[in-house]
Amino acid sequence: MATRSASSKNSTYILSLPLFFLLLFFPSLSLSISSNVTYDGRSLFISGRRRIIISASIHYPRSVPAMWPGLVEAAKEGGVDAIETYVFWNGHEPSPGNYYFEDRFDLVKFAKIVRDAGLYMILRIGPFVAAEWNYGGVPVWLHYVPGTTFRTNDEPFKKHMERFTKYIVDMMKHERLFASQGGHIILAQIENEYGDIEKVYGDGGKPYAMWAASMALSQDIGVPWIMCQQYDAPDNVINTCNSFYCDQFTPNSPNKPKIWTENWPGWFQTFGATNPHRPPEDIAFSVARFFQKGGTVQNYYMYHGGTNFGRTAGGPFITTSYDYDAPIDEYGLVRQPKWGHLKELHNAIKQCENILLFGNSALINFGPLQEANIYTDHSGGCSAFLSNMDEEKDKLIVFQNKSYSLPPWSVSILPDCKNVAFNTAKVKTQTSVIEMIDEKLQSSEGWSIFKEKVGIWGNPDFVKNELVDHINTTKDSTDYLWYTTSFDIKGGEKISKQSLLMVESKGHAAHVFVNGKLQASGYGNGTEIKFNLTTPVTLKPGRNDLALLSMTVGLPNAGPFYEWVGAGPTSVKISGLTSRTLDLSSHSWAYKIGLEGEHLSLFSPYGNGDLNWKMYSQPPIKQPLMWYKIIVDTPKGDDPIGLDMQHMGKGLAWLNGYPVGRYWPRKSSPNDKCTTTCNYRGKFFPDKCRTGCGQPTQRWYHVPRSWFQPTGKNTLVIFEETGGDPTKIIFARRQTKNF
Repeated sequence: MATRSASSKNSTYILSLPLFFLLLFFPSLSLSISSNVTYDGRSLFISGRRRIIISASIHYPRSVPAMWPGLVEAAKEGGVDAIETYVFWNGHEPSPGNYYFEDRFDLVKFAKIVRDAGLYMILRIGPFVAAEWNYGGVPVWLHYVPGTTFRTNDEPFKKHMERFTKYIVDMMKHERLFASQGGHIILAQIENEYGDIEKVYGDGGKPYAMWAASMALSQDIGVPWIMCQQYDAPDNVINTCNSFYCDQFTPNSPNKPKIWTENWPGWFQTFGATNPHRPPEDIAFSVARFFQKGGTVQNYYMYHGGTNFGRTAGGPFITTSYDYDAPIDEYGLVRQPKWGHLKELHNAIKQCENILLFGNSALINFGPLQEANIYTDHSGGCSAFLSNMDEEKDKLIVFQNKSYSLPPWSVSILPDCKNVAFNTAKVKTQTSVIEMIDEKLQSSEGWSIFKEKVGIWGNPDFVKNELVDHINTTKDSTDYLWYTTSFDIKGGEKISKQSLLMVESKGHAAHVFVNGKLQASGYGNGTEIKFNLTTPVTLKPGRNDLALLSMTVGLPNAGPFYEWVGAGPTSVKISGLTSRTLDLSSHSWAYKIGLEGEHLSLFSPYGNGDLNWKMYSQPPIKQPLMWYKIIVDTPKGDDPIGLDMQHMGKGLAWLNGYPVGRYWPRKSSPNDKCTTTCNYRGKFFPDKCRTGCGQPTQRWYHVPRSWFQPTGKNTLVIFEETGGDPTKIIFARRQTKNF
């Protein structure tokens, strides 16, 4: 067992001496569940035994430590063998050399919970992860190291990437968590989605990919390294597949097993869009086909999606919820029938495991879209997978003198080549419906209010005769950047009633204030972050003040040179003056990074901000730039809790100083394509099954139970940008009803 030093900054890892000597002289006392991991073209060998592995992605920072044991146990009960997680570099190294592994980022604690549950672990170190996570997991500060371009052969990037990777490897080794040390980590991934590197970076990507593989292999961890979507990975690195379907995936070498790193049981959400779903029948079909065609390791991405707490969501415009329509929902409750249907699938596959791994295979075609893969061993054992890939029609086939009816788009699993243990299209598991039970905020105290100033608070951070890039200015220290200027309208100049303010922006969002009043807001969306805002404005003779509150809504997490994608206004003009269109783009602009309330740490229950709050029995409503604070009781019972924000505009929320995240009940278009039922048959894609047209993409925001005080009062803080009614905020208890 390893212990950490008290200093999270230095994070030095040492073996505790008593347990070290016990392991040295009595190695059988180790909680080992494996000893070494090798592979050939058929499968992994774990402790000398061939294994089929069904894995589940659970990202430790997207839940909280109090939830981890329950999530892992629910995955295990669902028939899972391993837990997979990324390692989130920007969460662990917020500034160069300053490491953090506490609370939601306690990677070692999470790993040991997985180990103690008797499950394997797949560690995807990255350090680029994509994952709809801010900047794809790469620290923002690295972009500002001279000579750095992410995911290329640039020396500064490679230097920092190697240092962090080694840090994680050394941490896991000191904790004796790799299988070669008697631990449970059976695979480690370096980087992510290499296929995209070569497409995007061309000649600059391939050398980096090969360097990363070489660097990883130099780490003495004793388990195989994998590379996601690197189709020409080095001989001693296993390339893997990411997709909705990987049954036809073939490794680049016949000596490597088929590994599916990401089978997507749903999809992520973006603010202002409808909600995607993937039917359990289709997920089961894809998994069954993968193992039917010789697959060996299959991982659900995600099995529990969780929550993008605080400002961790990427995108831009990825929602705070990362539910992913996963078998375990965002709040930690199993989603039926998906969880149960997959559990039955896993059980059927495991009944075939020995024959699949040691038997001989044969293929029989019954038609253009019907086939069987049969596995037999020397002792007479037999298992079969019967597939019907027709999207419309049932098919009756005769297999070994017996008739089998196959529904459209389905696989039947016959562990004994006679009896159907499972058919992917036949859902027998109970269905559950989620209910959010309202519980009003209970408080014996009134509201505290802080009014955020429009524009510059204190002194400007700097002044320039240009519009600066938002991200390069804030370096993601905050979502907010004020752009302020003033202009004069001469006495003889007429002002049209149709005066228009025109703002062009690279994204992501902006609020426009003229002479202290909110005039309009503009937003990009999940497919086009740029936007143009044209709004009527009321001007006056003499001096007019213009303030733009520019906002980011999560930084890009993937794509071509994504760290160079900017944000913020690029052009500001006013029309409707009698003799001119006023171009303010090159005016003198004063800038302020962040909000005064952020500077005062109003979100912290331990800060010095109490002197800045004013008490109200009833808070002002529908006013922009308002901070609200209320002391609330802990909701009754032990159900998971969501914060209902449907009557608010846009902003941030905290409970007892913990960052709930961005809220924005932005509605999708009522004209979007939604379905009341979802046809599981045929190839799946994210827009196939959508719900919630004309509704807020996200109404409820997960507040973990462990964040509440068990017996006392809780401090809820809200920053509202555009105006809402905080008296209508309610807690809701999340419950499931089975039928």
